[in-house]
Amino acid sequence: MRTFGLWSVLFLVGVVAVAALDLDEDSDKRHHPRLLDELSPKKSLSKNAEQEQTIKYWRDQAKATVEQLVKKRENTNRAKNVIMFLGDGMSIATVAMARVYAGGEEKPLFFEEFPYLGMAKTYCVDYQVPDSACTATAYLTGVKANYETIGVNAHVQVQDCHAARNRSTHTTSIAQWAMDAGKDAGIVTTTRVTHASPAGVYAHTSYRDWENDFYVKEDGCTSEQVDDIAHQLVYGETAPKLRVILGGGRREFLDRQTGVDPETGNGGYRSDGRNLIDEWLKNGPVGENRTFVWKRSELMAVDPLRTDRLLGMFEPSHCAYNLDRVNKGLDEEPTLSEMVDKATDMLSLNPNGFFLFVEGGRIDHAHHDNRAKLALDETVEFDKAIEFARKKFSEEDTLIVVTSDHSHSVSYAGYPRRGNDIFGTAGTGRDGLPYMTISYANGPGHKKHVDKNTGTRMDVREMDRSKDNFDFPAMVPKDSETHGGEDVAVYASGPWSHLFAGSFEQNVIPHMMGYAACIGAGMHACDRS
Repeated sequence: MRTFGLWSVLFLVGVVAVAALDLDEDSDKRHHPRLLDELSPKKSLSKNAEQEQTIKYWRDQAKATVEQLVKKRENTNRAKNVIMFLGDGMSIATVAMARVYAGGEEKPLFFEEFPYLGMAKTYCVDYQVPDSACTATAYLTGVKANYETIGVNAHVQVQDCHAARNRSTHTTSIAQWAMDAGKDAGIVTTTRVTHASPAGVYAHTSYRDWENDFYVKEDGCTSEQVDDIAHQLVYGETAPKLRVILGGGRREFLDRQTGVDPETGNGGYRSDGRNLIDEWLKNGPVGENRTFVWKRSELMAVDPLRTDRLLGMFEPSHCAYNLDRVNKGLDEEPTLSEMVDKATDMLSLNPNGFFLFVEGGRIDHAHHDNRAKLALDETVEFDKAIEFARKKFSEEDTLIVVTSDHSHSVSYAGYPRRGNDIFGTAGTGRDGLPYMTISYANGPGHKKHVDKNTGTRMDVREMDRSKDNFDFPAMVPKDSETHGGEDVAVYASGPWSHLFAGSFEQNVIPHMMGYAACIGAGMHACDRS
């Protein structure tokens, strides 16, 4: 009986162990499923399909990468010029997806081949997940601030009517540092020139939405208490000295009753009866040639040698999406690369060099609408402008820094096959319906993909996914998708680009650029013995 009992126990232990192994194996299969379309062999869509099947290909590729890393040298020249490219909302997931959209999983975007890479922490002083205002204050002025405030320290609370007038709270941007050192400075953006990111170059405000006097009054403040952002562009301390400002946003400078937009004929958003575009044209000293342009043909005709200051605003609000520009025949809408070209032509006339802030701002707007096609195309256009600038200026004297202000809730997930359409499906859910490679944690796409009566997912195969403005699925219903709080990448090329490595606070970025260019009140490369 004792022998039988022992063998019985051993048998039961064995059964349990085998069952546990089966359970673990099943669990692993659930985590890493073979998708239905993988059950039948398919030819890889990789451009290097034949080579990638060999050991030699991957070893040669790795060897070439190591050799390139070993040959890297630290450039300790003084940076005559600094160009900062800001992809608004360009998360790491966005970069990876744009890479696939542009040419394939293995094909890097141009700026991904910059020699140095770091990671920046993006939180505000008061919020874990930031907005474009507090981040602009960080990466342009070197000081972290509160959510929705620009160019002021964290003593200033959002929508405080009086606080921003206290100059002791004001932070100065690297553009001002550059001009104080005898350089020129400028802004290029695809958003309104009064929007949060470009406003970080010149504005001081307790609320990012105060782009015009009407919005100031709507929030219970007065023009005596608050200088709206458009007013600061014309009469502030920094903006009137900028050599070039290009973007959108005419509506913030024109009155709603008396203003006449040169393109639409409509009024603007102001309520003070002023035309700040005309005032900007007249605000310079006697003999200064100030030029305003509102369409591409006018921009291309600008002669930098005959233009002292240039203001270009190509839309009443934000500039058009690139896909709209292409597919809707918006011939008078300049590309980001064209704006960068004209801006740098003007700024290069200063023998002391320049600082230029360039924003690809509509990446962010497309993500907020869950419109991933537009977001990825804007990222590729942003990359083209970076490539243009890097090839136009020498790495020996021009530092180029590429980064983002914050992330988004967009996800690049599932198990799509290599070479799969990035805008396609990645597998099948437990409900038997396919899910998409790109989705969002929240946003307006929820109502397009979830039946409001039953709460079940809708079949994406029955949707028209060919449209540029197709809304991708979102889990939580929101009118506007939210930002993400994870770190963003910082890519650098040129003098002292090796400083941009490791993990650091976002507000360190302008101090590193200032060090390389010997501008600002911090440490300078020029001070080294």
